Amino acid sequence: MRPVSLTDRLPDLSRESLLVVSLVGGAEFVNHTYLVLFPPILGILSEEFGVSLAMLGIAMGVQGGANTLFQLPFGYLADNYDRRLTLGLSLGLSTASVFLIAFAPTFEILLVGQALLGIGIAGHHPAHFPLLADATPENLRARAFSVRGFLGSLGFGFPPVFFAVILGFRGLSWRGAVALIGAFGALYAVVTLVAFQRYVGEGVTAPEASEASEDDSDSLSRRESVHQECRAILASPGVLALALLALVASTASWGLTSYAVVLLQQGYGLALDAANLTLSAMFVVGAVAVLVGGDLSDRFSAGPLILGSYASVVVLVGLLATLSIPALAAVGCLLVVGGTRALAGPARSKLADGLSARSDLGRNFAIITVGTMTGSALAPPLFGALIEGPGLRVAFAAIGGISALAVAVTLFVLSRQGDENRESARVGAETESE
Repeated sequence: MRPVSLTDRLPDLSRESLLVVSLVGGAEFVNHTYLVLFPPILGILSEEFGVSLAMLGIAMGVQGGANTLFQLPFGYLADNYDRRLTLGLSLGLSTASVFLIAFAPTFEILLVGQALLGIGIAGHHPAHFPLLADATPENLRARAFSVRGFLGSLGFGFPPVFFAVILGFRGLSWRGAVALIGAFGALYAVVTLVAFQRYVGEGVTAPEASEASEDDSDSLSRRESVHQECRAILASPGVLALALLALVASTASWGLTSYAVVLLQQGYGLALDAANLTLSAMFVVGAVAVLVGGDLSDRFSAGPLILGSYASVVVLVGLLATLSIPALAAVGCLLVVGGTRALAGPARSKLADGLSARSDLGRNFAIITVGTMTGSALAPPLFGALIEGPGLRVAFAAIGGISALAVAVTLFVLSRQGDENRESARVGAETESE
């Protein structure tokens, strides 16, 4: 029997649900486009600003660090005020930051633009996942997450191709290309916010009511609210374990994304345009794999899918790190890595959704995204320094080693989940017998 895909089940979704899935997916496309502005033009930026790859790695790390710091504040905003407001602030600030980067006169201003961009992007995940969760039924939720992931992967793949095209025209520079990306993001932000205002109800955009009464929440001081949030975070070991997994996997993934073009140029002798097209193709393959991962996650267990995804990355990155395979084989390895690493995304999101009450979705996805963005902050400066120092072989061997650590963390998470399930079953059986 042919597998059921999201498109087979579209009649099961209301027009409002389809609109939310489409708008959130488009916002993720814009979000991911902003995230990878630097990797396709690292060499150009290095020459123009007179800085090393390691310094540009720090600039990318600044973006990831700012993103990490503002995950929980945006999660609090989404859970307690309005998800539409969270999304609007995120789109607005990140788009303004892209224009600042486009016209940055110095490396210091470029760093400021990266920091503000990280803050703006931080609001996406805390807004996206609660919007999708409230707009879609549970049996289609992983597929909805995968549509968002599909468009996000296309967003990752867009800048390398776009830069290759724009830089091919005489008189056009990287600054013009970045400004055009910002203009597209600004237009999309306006369309999205108008559509949410007119066509999406408060049942999707408003936060879920928590068990505490409104009077109780109003009586809490700001310090007490912070303490309450911290206690809630510490009381969610499953979510914290997924955040640790996200941290390890993201460090490896962002290391590969940030320096795949450098690897192909310096390690395998490819020209810049060919290397950039390979990076884009990685994300296109990943986009298709995200849809497959969403379908598999809804129909089967998420754990083995995550495990197989990370294990395959270990093998393929290990081959790339040798620098001894043919250039065409290296391109093939990167394309396969782009697909296999993407399979785990919807599965991990579905695990997080299952561990969450409706009133804490924004916070929980923010916690997991803290892990993801911490990895994105650590990876560029870490692997940039390794490339500048010991070299490409050591840097990509380290990426493979961290991918192996992701496999180990996955096994730990799954074993703990199995223990918790057995304990819940035991308690339930004892309750029924009483």
